[in-house]
Amino acid sequence: MDERRLADLLDRVASGTLSVDLALEDLRDLPHEHLSDATLDHHRELRTGQAEAVFAPGKTPEQVRDAAAALAARASGAVFVTKAEPEQFHALLEAIPSATYHLRSRLVVAKRAEVATKLGTACVVSAGTADLPVADEAAEAADALGLGVARISDVGVAGIHRVLERRAEMEAADVAVVVAGMDGALPSVVAGLISRPVVAVPTSVGYGASFDGLAALLTMLNACAPGVSVVNIDNGFGAALVAHRIVRNRG
Repeated sequence: MDERRLADLLDRVASGTLSVDLALEDLRDLPHEHLSDATLDHHRELRTGQAEAVFAPGKTPEQVRDAAAALAARASGAVFVTKAEPEQFHALLEAIPSATYHLRSRLVVAKRAEVATKLGTACVVSAGTADLPVADEAAEAADALGLGVARISDVGVAGIHRVLERRAEMEAADVAVVVAGMDGALPSVVAGLISRPVVAVPTSVGYGASFDGLAALLTMLNACAPGVSVVNIDNGFGAALVAHRIVRNRG
């Protein structure tokens, strides 16, 4: 439940078009709801502007289904399940037939934000083809949140001319989400080329000394170019949420 829905509920009670009993029924589960194995935070959307997400690993298909269905029933904006397996998605479809699943990123969009016009644009830039699952997660989540999404793929620093010639496209967006594994150098390069905020996403792509993305993470945290924020390894979803907040809260 967000502020608009809560205000509408109170207005209807004040005007007499909604009874106090029905309003109490709608508010009964605020701020949280107890399921058999979870306690859902329905006030998170009211506090932060984004409903709680379901992290699928370690959960049974039924647990994923029940949590996502309860969140989607009360959220006014987007609801996501991250890192889901096909069997978890198939169980969720029983409760939410309109849900979509993106196999490569393993992202489930249980509910999309309803926006009349796009809030702004995120440009999702990825270094290599192997980084696409994480870049897809960022792009798909940003789209479901109501952002326009531009994609630039396979422009890693080993062929620096590839990213240099795409500068205008990146500058045209409101925020750039830059995804890279290996040495993780691409976000710093992009931040040195454009005036937009850069959200850097390290991936676990690379050989032994990449330490499953730790090398890329440390490179991004030590970026020479200013204006770079960094999320956790393989966290395309988190990057999309950062991009959404940047665009949503701009002056």
